[in-house]
Amino acid sequence: MRYLPLTQPDRQAMLSVIGAGSIDDLFVDVPEAARLSGPVEGLANHASELAVERHMTALARKNTVAGEVPFFLGAGAYRHHVPASVDHLIQRGEFLTAYTPYQPEIAQGTLQMLFEFQTQVARLLGTDVANASMYDGSTACWEAIGMARRITRKSKAILSGGLHPHYVSVARTMAKYTGDTLETSTPALTAETDIDALIAGIDADTSCVVVQYPDILGRIADLQPLADACHARKALLIAVVTEPVALGAIRAPGEMDADIVVGEGQSLGVGLQFGGPYVGLFGCKDKYVRQMPGRLCGETVDADGRRGFVLTLSTREQHIRREKATSNICTNSGLCALAFSIHMTLLGEKGLRRLAGINHAGACRAADRLARVPGVELVTHTFFNEFTLKLPKEARPVVRTLADRGILAGVSLGRLYPGEADLANGLIVAVTETTSAEDVETLAAALEEVLA
Repeated sequence: MRYLPLTQPDRQAMLSVIGAGSIDDLFVDVPEAARLSGPVEGLANHASELAVERHMTALARKNTVAGEVPFFLGAGAYRHHVPASVDHLIQRGEFLTAYTPYQPEIAQGTLQMLFEFQTQVARLLGTDVANASMYDGSTACWEAIGMARRITRKSKAILSGGLHPHYVSVARTMAKYTGDTLETSTPALTAETDIDALIAGIDADTSCVVVQYPDILGRIADLQPLADACHARKALLIAVVTEPVALGAIRAPGEMDADIVVGEGQSLGVGLQFGGPYVGLFGCKDKYVRQMPGRLCGETVDADGRRGFVLTLSTREQHIRREKATSNICTNSGLCALAFSIHMTLLGEKGLRRLAGINHAGACRAADRLARVPGVELVTHTFFNEFTLKLPKEARPVVRTLADRGILAGVSLGRLYPGEADLANGLIVAVTETTSAEDVETLAAALEEVLA
């Protein structure tokens, strides 16, 4: 199959127009030491489509499929049951396109779906308003920090030690180019959150405090005192939710006066998919809506009095002057947002609360059983469907050994925080409605054997 079906005369004509003598001239800005001098070792120059398909299938067989083994991975991405109706509906031709349609004259269905998505997300997060989705949770978190800078005109953000380290990494990368100062820390392997330390750290230069709820170790804290402390120093509270199903059981951050609530929507309607594409959630108080990044769909009435939908707010640089833009987000993960919205609609409020109850009950049973394994200590005393265990030895090789036995035991803190000796024995375990009692017993028995 030709991916660039151009003849040599075609290429030469194009090169002559731009004044280049050869294709190699297009790469003169790349240091010579960084350029390939020949074929990639071990990679054939070409192969038939059948050969490539066989090769890729063989590589795929080396993966451990989540649904085929006891699965306890979490830490920001969760395996939930996605009804078959979700995939069926999002693959209809009206929705499954190569481009996110949002022109109102041709995409009333898409705009209505995004409008309903916004309503669901705002109610879920407890905020006045929500946008029409974002790339994912980590980039939504950074956009919230940038939004806080614009609102407060201050540039110091305090990031909780309980914030997912990947979210912290994204923020650090972006802060290099904006001048924001980030105060970060690592979590302590204890049952206590760092809310008191965060409150003590707020000063007159603080633009925002970013806290995860539940946090990376699964701990749940009352955010109201932190919100009060932020507002007393004219700073904003940003809450990050990586497991939206939790909000079917615990108070929404917006109800505790969080100014901006962001999160990852993957748990609802979107499979694990090796890390993406996912869908970012973003909500805030109404008074900050004009500083909100991304798109906002609204409901209106046309000239004939018929209900219609429009892009009420689209503040990216493609649409308005660059200096007035609130972000350069070029997509809103529309198909994933549709999947989220369909799954939420199928569940309804009662269904979401029931799903959350199943998750929490299963996690409590698993925590009790695993804490009875000799040498294992339950660190997280208050949690939803994810908790942290402290093993009597380093967790990372234990996880590797169990993976070799066909058990995906969880996420070791040593993998998330390499070099942090105090966290090396920590193991994050997630339990969802897809986790059976037999899975928990299999993990407990394997842990007893490996730790003996």
